Amino acid sequence: MYVIGISACPTGIAHTYMAADAIEKAAKNIGASYKVETQGSIGIENKLSDEDIRNADIIVITAAVAVREFERFEAFKDKIFEVSLQNVIVNGDELIKNEMINRGVLK
Repeated sequence: MYVIGISACPTGIAHTYMAADAIEKAAKNIGASYKVETQGSIGIENKLSDEDIRNADIIVITAAVAVREFERFEAFKDKIFEVSLQNVIVNGDELIKNEMINRGVLK
């Protein structure tokens, strides 16, 4: 299992990184590999590669602003799971686990 994500907020400081941490924690808790790109005040960090996107079972997008370079994901819209920053920070484990079950990736 491979979970990737993008986290971005208007100021790109606290919530961006809190949401990224929540995605990483949720992935760890279900035994998945993971990579999370942050789009914060200093730009894009830990940028997802084409290979990351292609190999992902789910792409968690938690953004309160437009995702930069969104065209990278156009061919993979069926993998996208959008959730609010606040919701992923508070309920990330449950949300991501349930979405993986719903997609048939996790039993």
